[in-house]
Amino acid sequence: MTTRVFITGGASGLGRALALTYARQGARVCIGDINPEQGLSVEQEINQNGGEGLFVECDVRRLPDFDKARETLVSKWGGVDVVVNNAGVASAGSIEDTTLGDWEWILDINVLGVVRGCKAFTPLFREQGGGAFVNVASMAGLMLAPLMDSYNVSKAGVIALSETLSQELRGGGIHVSCVCPAFFQTNLTSSMRSDIPGIQQNVNKLMKRSGVTAEDVAEAIVRSVDKRSFWVLPHARERRMWVLKRYLPKLFDWLMYQESKRWMSKMGGKKA
Repeated sequence: MTTRVFITGGASGLGRALALTYARQGARVCIGDINPEQGLSVEQEINQNGGEGLFVECDVRRLPDFDKARETLVSKWGGVDVVVNNAGVASAGSIEDTTLGDWEWILDINVLGVVRGCKAFTPLFREQGGGAFVNVASMAGLMLAPLMDSYNVSKAGVIALSETLSQELRGGGIHVSCVCPAFFQTNLTSSMRSDIPGIQQNVNKLMKRSGVTAEDVAEAIVRSVDKRSFWVLPHARERRMWVLKRYLPKLFDWLMYQESKRWMSKMGGKKA
């Protein structure tokens, strides 16, 4: 049976890489995005790579957009097998300097955007007797570096929601995967909000140095759905640090503090 996939934020970055990975497997891939020009371009790329592409406009801040996407998928493909809540934005700043407006902006997109996706498609998955949610969080939600307050909280929220739904929905045949990558090359900084001078350039440098690509993360996601595994942790170093945090929290705290001082100095923040 041909896999049917819906990806928010599918017109660029990780979303596009995942769409093309599924396309090469012959899947039907619908991307939801706020950029019609890029979205239609990726729809064509999906078709050119062996899949069946479809683009729908979807702003993750609007539940009716998700409802419309669901109805379209039921009408055209008879349903959907995998829903990837990928769309997200970034911000950086301290608790003193980040405005409440920026907090509300990032939580509305990064957390409530995932909530809306899960809320809109859970009834369909129950009706179908199964399905899979892939919720894209970040290592930021596990490692919690300074000067990333609102971003860390938003991604920790996605992790908490994913763990909750993994238990809540399992009896209905609904699988949940939670994706927590560290830095890799993407376009996340294009919409980044921050008052820290040079933050976008510094983050871009870290992404360029990463040995992990968007395609690597996409392939890890596909494997997680196939194997029905919860965690998707594609960066080896950060995965080891997360294990250290769980089993040797005092050592992790000391190492994190030392790294935080270097990070805050580079970012021009207050001393840790």
